[in-house]
Amino acid sequence: MSDPLANPNSTPPPTSGHPVELTLRLAGERLDKALCDAMPQLSRMQWQRLLQDGLVTLNGRALTRPSMRVNGNERLVAILPEPQPTDLLPEDIPLDVRYEDGDMIVINKPADMVVHPGTGHYTGTLSNALLHHCPDLKGVGGEMRPGIVHRLDKSTSGLIVIAKHDQALWYLQRQFKKRTVRKKYLALVEGQLRPPVALIDAPIGRDPTQRKKMAVISPHSSYSPHARPAQTHYTTLESFAQFTYIECDLHTGRTHQIRVHLAYIGYPVVGDTIYGRRKRKFDLKRHFLHAAELTLQRPSDDAEMTFQSELPPELQGILDALRNDSNQ
Repeated sequence: MSDPLANPNSTPPPTSGHPVELTLRLAGERLDKALCDAMPQLSRMQWQRLLQDGLVTLNGRALTRPSMRVNGNERLVAILPEPQPTDLLPEDIPLDVRYEDGDMIVINKPADMVVHPGTGHYTGTLSNALLHHCPDLKGVGGEMRPGIVHRLDKSTSGLIVIAKHDQALWYLQRQFKKRTVRKKYLALVEGQLRPPVALIDAPIGRDPTQRKKMAVISPHSSYSPHARPAQTHYTTLESFAQFTYIECDLHTGRTHQIRVHLAYIGYPVVGDTIYGRRKRKFDLKRHFLHAAELTLQRPSDDAEMTFQSELPPELQGILDALRNDSNQ
C-alpha cells in the first residue's frame, strides 16, 4: 500500500544526525503543524526546513510538503542535525545546583533570572550561566537554549532541569510531553480560596486582545481552536484573613498556566502585576510562586528521582509575617 504523505520521487534523506520517532495525532491538520504538536520544542519554521531538506520520513520515504494533510497516527522518523555552534557567551554566574550527573543538572533558579536570552535579556540568563558551568552544553537543543527542557517565568523561583546532551534532552522532553513529570508549586493568592481543594480545567491560549498575555479561552470563542487543554489542581495549605497559601500540581505545562488559572477563578497570585493587582500589597518585587518539587525519571537508568526546594527568604518572610499576625 502506498503512503499518501510520501513523495515517491524524493531522494533518500541524509543519515547524519540523530533519528527521532514521532507519532502524529492531529488528523486533518497540516503536516508542519502536526509535527509541532508532536515535538513542540522545534518551531514550525524549523520543521519546514527539516521537511525541505528531506529529513522527515514515513516508511523510508521523505516528506517534503509542509502543507500536506495528515491522517493521524502516522509514525514518522525525523533526523535532527548535529548541534551547531552558538554565539551565546558563557558567564560566570553562581548557580544553586541541586543535582548533577553526566546526563542532566537540576538548578534551583532565583526569581530574578531569565531562563534563556530574548528581547531585553541578552546576558545574565540561566543559559549564559550554564555554558560557564557546563561548556559542553553549547549547541545542545538549540543555539540560544542549550539543554533547556522546560521553562520557568523570570519571577518564578525554583527547580528546573537541564539536559547535558541531545539524547538526554529528548528523553526528558518525552517525559514532559507524556505528562509523567510531576511538578509541585507553592503560591500565595489573594483572598480566602474556595473551595479549598479543586481542579481547574480550562483551556489556555494567547489573549485575543493583548498578545503578550495568555488567557482562558471559552470553547464557544472563535479563538478556541488555538487554545490548548490546561489543568491545574490546587490544595489549600493555610488560610489567612486576606490570603491563602496553596500547593499546585500541574497536569499540563502551558505558558503562565498557574497564574492564568488562579486569576481566572478570582484568586490571583500575590505580586502578579500582569494577571492580578497592579499595586503590590507587600514589599515584594516578584510574584509569590515557587517551583518546590520536581519528580522525573533519570536518563541513565530510568530511576524515579524527586528534588525539592525550600521557599526563598523573601517569600518565607511574608508567610512568617502572616502567621504571626494570625496568632496575635
